Amino acid sequence: HEREHDREISELVIKHEEEMEKVRAELKIEQQHLLDELQKQMAATHKAEMEQAQLQTQTLHSLELEALRLSLNNMHTSQLELTQSNLRKEKETALVELREMLNDKRAQEVAILQSRHQLESERMKEQCLKEKEDL
Repeated sequence: HEREHDREISELVIKHEEEMEKVRAELKIEQQHLLDELQKQMAATHKAEMEQAQLQTQTLHSLELEALRLSLNNMHTSQLELTQSNLRKEKETALVELREMLNDKRAQEVAILQSRHQLESERMKEQCLKEKEDL
C-alpha cells in the first residue's frame, strides 16, 4: 500500500513537474511575446517622437527662413527707398544746375542780341544821316 502510495506520489510529482515545465514554457512564450510587443511599441513611440522632433525642426527652420526673407525684403525696400531719395536729390540738383546754365546762356544771348541791335541801330542811323547828306 505504501509502495502504491509512493508510486502515486512519484507520478503526481512527475505530472506536477511536467505541468510546471509546460507552464514555464507557456510563460516564457508569453513573456517573449510581451517583450516583442513592448519593443514594437517602443520602436513606434521612438519613431513618432523622431518624426515629431523632425517636424518641429523643419517648422523652426521654415520660420527662421521666413524671418530672414522678411528681414532681407525690408532691407531691400529700405535700400530702394534710399536710392530713390538719392536719385531724386541728384535729379533736382542737376535740374537746378541746368536751369542756371540755361539762364546764363539766355542772358548771354540777350546781351549779344542787344549789342547787335544797338550796332545795327547805330549803323542804320549813320546810313540814314549819310543818305540825308547825300540828298
